Amino acid sequence: MSSFKSPHSLPSSADRSDRIGLSHRPSGEVHVIVGPMFAGKTTALLRRIKSEVNNGRSVAMIKSSKDTRYAVDSVVTHDGTNFPCWALPNLLSFKQKFGAEAYDKLDVIGIDEAQFFDDLYDFCCKAADCDGKIVIVAGLDGDYLRRTFGSVLDIIPLADSITKLTARCELCGKQAVFTLRKTSETKTELIGGCDVYMPVCRQHYVNGQVVIKSARDTLESCSKVQTDSYQEEVAVA
Repeated sequence: MSSFKSPHSLPSSADRSDRIGLSHRPSGEVHVIVGPMFAGKTTALLRRIKSEVNNGRSVAMIKSSKDTRYAVDSVVTHDGTNFPCWALPNLLSFKQKFGAEAYDKLDVIGIDEAQFFDDLYDFCCKAADCDGKIVIVAGLDGDYLRRTFGSVLDIIPLADSITKLTARCELCGKQAVFTLRKTSETKTELIGGCDVYMPVCRQHYVNGQVVIKSARDTLESCSKVQTDSYQEEVAVA
């Protein structure tokens, strides 16, 4: 007895997967760790990366070549824990520099100081969606003005998980969710440690901004007075 297959029969799920090229596509993930400075983002990232290594997975770590605070070729936490890494100006060059064959064997990619990478979104899309990599990203979710920093928040819609870490306010010991810049420098990218930044609670962030603005206004006023005085002396001479 011959079997009959209706021309209107639906293809099996396996047939559909093969037809659209999904049957052999690996499944990737994106995990995001954010928070202010000194919240332990890099520590959490390294803990996760080392766990993946212990589970037998192949891993690679990337950081921005802009960050040379503690080491050039290592990701280093504020307390000195380190892990070898690739220091790159952008992420999309990683596969070529790492080697296509070696990249194909990678299971997990860690990215530290992710706010410095303009191509973060495109890289995470390709690595997780197309290449099946587990991508673990750590970075600042806001700058010293509490505004979006880089592309970190852009990848939230891509994320399988989001971890928001907090620090301890350096002034009162309460939970710190913001980063206060101690200097009067106003450019967004100013790489530094505890000499430039401190983690603070909401109250001390607001109070600190008032103090810093007052100090900046005073300095600008003094500078203007000195300039005016110098110009008067030159005019008299």
